Amino acid sequence: MNVRTNMALRYGLALIVAAGLAIDAFVHFDLASTFDPVKTSTLSEGDLFRAEAVAAVIAAAAVLLRPRRYTAAIAFMVAAAGTAAVLVYQYVDVGAFGPFPDMYDPLWYTEKTTSAIAEGIAALAALALFVVLHLAAREPRDAKSHSNQAVPAGS
Repeated sequence: MNVRTNMALRYGLALIVAAGLAIDAFVHFDLASTFDPVKTSTLSEGDLFRAEAVAAVIAAAAVLLRPRRYTAAIAFMVAAAGTAAVLVYQYVDVGAFGPFPDMYDPLWYTEKTTSAIAEGIAALAALALFVVLHLAAREPRDAKSHSNQAVPAGS
């Protein structure tokens, strides 16, 4: 893959990750006050929504400003955790545990669906970005190791 194509792929994936995380953040900020009544003595579901939104904003900014393996990994963890949480609490009534309230929500509605799809796409794009960056980081080392090999006599 040439350098230009590689850079376009990196920035394209970073934009997809950031867009997915931005949608995730918007939806969570928008819905947070709706879920404030669902709470324990320590946390409300709205607090957790705000924390998810802040994490998504930070991860999106990081992957846009510095598309590196570690920022792709952070973005993947935020997006994948959000996807996992929405799916678990959609299909399993975990109940309240520790400081976490009972967040079981078996209904699909537009914002929830939009957020779940955006998180899933962001997670896949972040994983792809991580792989692309990892392969690019290994490339110079592999090329260097091949150039340092001894040339057989008579070649």
